[in-house]
Amino acid sequence: MVRYPGFSANLAMLFQDVPLLERFARARSAGFGAVEISSNELFEHCPKEVASHLKGEGLDCVLFNLPAGDWRGGERGLAALPKRQEEFLRSLQQGADYAERLGCSRVHCLAGLLGSSEIYRSNLQKAGEVLGPMGVEVLIEPINQRSMPDYHLKSFGQAERLLAEVSRPNAPVKLLFDFFHCQILHGDLTMNLRKYADIIGHVQVAGVPDRGEPDARQEVNFRHLFQVLRDELGYKGHIGCEYQPRGKTEDGLKWLDELVE
Repeated sequence: MVRYPGFSANLAMLFQDVPLLERFARARSAGFGAVEISSNELFEHCPKEVASHLKGEGLDCVLFNLPAGDWRGGERGLAALPKRQEEFLRSLQQGADYAERLGCSRVHCLAGLLGSSEIYRSNLQKAGEVLGPMGVEVLIEPINQRSMPDYHLKSFGQAERLLAEVSRPNAPVKLLFDFFHCQILHGDLTMNLRKYADIIGHVQVAGVPDRGEPDARQEVNFRHLFQVLRDELGYKGHIGCEYQPRGKTEDGLKWLDELVE
């Protein structure tokens, strides 16, 4: 039984007490029908193996991140980095293979630290051209500087301007709207949801300020925001649970239980 329809478990953050391939069963047992993977862990396993776990648990993969370079060495993506275009193109082809094998229709293309706006723009256009014909949307996510200092894409306004330049009907590039990052960067979440609704491709949630469960211990009324998102704005996609549980993941799902009651 899918207890949490419309929500996806981010396997890069949830169920961290077991290896990645064991998290699929944990997510299904907890009540999720969909997952997303925002870490390089995905690429430590062949797509056939990952697809087998998805199918075996009856899960949909709704999003994953393209390879992000040397994450353990401090890199946070490749798309904006000078002299790394060939590596980015290889990562793009790898991502296309995984998207096809996993039946995933969205990939997040991380910009990286510092970098060049011109290179970022060119690489995003290339990503759209490669993935768009496959029916796969490319997503970009503004990330706050407290969580990721020097990340190239650092505001929602910057993302909006960039999307206006690179997105095409047959090669869509859209916004990954993360409530956690938006609250830290800009606040005014309800108005920003309304402002950017037309370019949102996916949504993620975590509590603010500590990135824990988005429950009553945090500063944001997420029940209200979810109502605006779905009822007023008509968002039909998943909301990704990309937060750091305070303890065992299953023990912290009361906030979701209260939403679906």
